[in-house]
Amino acid sequence: MPLDPQIAQILKALEGSPPMETLPVAQLRASMLVTPVERRTAVGAVRDIDVPGGAHTIPARLYVPHDVRRNGLTVFFHGGGFVIGSLETHDHVCRDLCKETGAAVFSVDYRLAPEHKFPAGPDDCLQAVRWAAEHARSLGVDASRIVIAGDSAGATLAAVTALRLRDEGGPVLRAQVLIYPVTDYHTPATPSYIENASGYSLTRAAMIRFWGDYVSDEAQALNPHASPLRASSLAGLPGTLVLTAEFDPLRDEGEKYAQRLLNAGVPVTLWRHDGLIHGFFRMALASTRAKEAIVRTSAWIADAMA
Repeated sequence: MPLDPQIAQILKALEGSPPMETLPVAQLRASMLVTPVERRTAVGAVRDIDVPGGAHTIPARLYVPHDVRRNGLTVFFHGGGFVIGSLETHDHVCRDLCKETGAAVFSVDYRLAPEHKFPAGPDDCLQAVRWAAEHARSLGVDASRIVIAGDSAGATLAAVTALRLRDEGGPVLRAQVLIYPVTDYHTPATPSYIENASGYSLTRAAMIRFWGDYVSDEAQALNPHASPLRASSLAGLPGTLVLTAEFDPLRDEGEKYAQRLLNAGVPVTLWRHDGLIHGFFRMALASTRAKEAIVRTSAWIADAMA
């Protein structure tokens, strides 16, 4: 399928931007666009919370809809290659999910690399989900209806958190939503890594840079808590929604993960979004098809919570 015309316009606007792999970390973080406050979806309430993380605190943000239709909770991990992204860069996404699901969303600001290398991010995400489950009553949600979700590196962290909750004593999740996840190391390259190596915002070179910032060595990258596709078994994981994009270097590894889940007996829904690129979930203001994906994903989450 050809590139979606609205996405093509976004890519045209990005032409001439310096490649992500060439920028210092601070400049790279500053370059990640934040949706203006006035263009973000209104919700009933937004509250910042500090989750105890041992020697540090994990910033988080709770979103409550105007009309609560589900008493579940979506715990959301933002994307950004384990290096960039924040509560602010994904605030508009969390607001949309909150409104469309009719349920609370809990966004987690896990520690970023390279200052905090693997496994700092996964450890924070595990702690945040456990804290949310333990404090479900004060958050106004049902601890038995927790869905974890994330985009890109955040989807990786969701997948890893689901594995660790399965293996390390819970709590039990209702579902997981993996939006164009990183599930494996960049080498050997998949066909989608080669076909979409450049020209579609996220590049193979950028992914190699992100992996270099995230892990200390290749052996660490092959740990299932970094590359969940490397887990010996995916049995016993919660029902899963996987979203991929046609013009995304990460397309094939996301679809491989969905297939392995299916082979392990996990209920799986896989939606490949033809004509779209990595990062489309953050583009709802500029792309009709991205907005449709958020609405459809939210309906899936609401059904999983029901």
